[in-house]
Amino acid sequence: MRLEVKNVTKTFKNKTAVNHFSMELQTGECVGLIGPNGAGKSTLINVISDMIDPDDGMVLLNGKKISRVKQEIGYLPQYPNFFPWMTAKETLTFMGQLSGLEKRDLTTEIPEILAKVGLLGEEDTKVGTFSGGMKQRLGIAQALLHKPSLIIMDEPVSALDSIGRREVLNLIKEIKEDTTILLSTHILSDAEEICERFVIIKDGTKMVDTTITELVKQNQKNKLVLEITAKDHSWINKVKNLSSVKEIEVTGNRLYIEVENMEKDKKELLKSALTNDVDLVTFQEDHDTLEEIFLKLVVKK
Repeated sequence: MRLEVKNVTKTFKNKTAVNHFSMELQTGECVGLIGPNGAGKSTLINVISDMIDPDDGMVLLNGKKISRVKQEIGYLPQYPNFFPWMTAKETLTFMGQLSGLEKRDLTTEIPEILAKVGLLGEEDTKVGTFSGGMKQRLGIAQALLHKPSLIIMDEPVSALDSIGRREVLNLIKEIKEDTTILLSTHILSDAEEICERFVIIKDGTKMVDTTITELVKQNQKNKLVLEITAKDHSWINKVKNLSSVKEIEVTGNRLYIEVENMEKDKKELLKSALTNDVDLVTFQEDHDTLEEIFLKLVVKK
């Protein structure tokens, strides 16, 4: 599976919602499309899902225009819109037939997909009685029912309470093992928990396309955070005299140490601590969180 978004632009009246946006997605990836509200995420998702046409550019799946292979895509909107008077089974039967599935095949596949999303036993329950989390899980079931090679999710947990959010996040983590996922969200902790790769969008323009490891590495500070015990405070003076230490800040038992070269100098610090029999409670590199990096990218002028 290969999804190609090529130079897509979409304008509404005088506002450019998506601006010359390009990206690729390969089989087995779980990619987070991250951006603040109004960044163009939903517009881009709608273009990729072939729900709206771009003004310029194109979207290809396995080399074919997305409009010709829509059956290969599963789509979960932010607010799944089901008929409340239908049962879960009737809903999936209706959705499955819209996707071209035979009714006889749905008889065996619906119980399997309901079990997969944790709704087995609710097949005869009217959807109107479902909680938000249950509706979202049913939405995932309809998106997966026709066995797509790619599932696209638009803000799948932003409208849920903490319990429903956790249920859906756990489910997404399970299905990503055998399904390629493009997930749009403005909730960074969710993206960090689920996705291996991040595409950050601002004002319709792609800012960054990278993994969390690379993103953190690019924004790494040459600082170490050490926590020692009260008995080891005399070691601080020795640390100050190390040639590799540029600056040290002490807060209680916690030391913030800026060094010249992270890879080389952290070994020297660790060696000094061991030589002086210092009890290290923590010893880690100091770097910006994903949220701090995100804010720098989307807030900067």
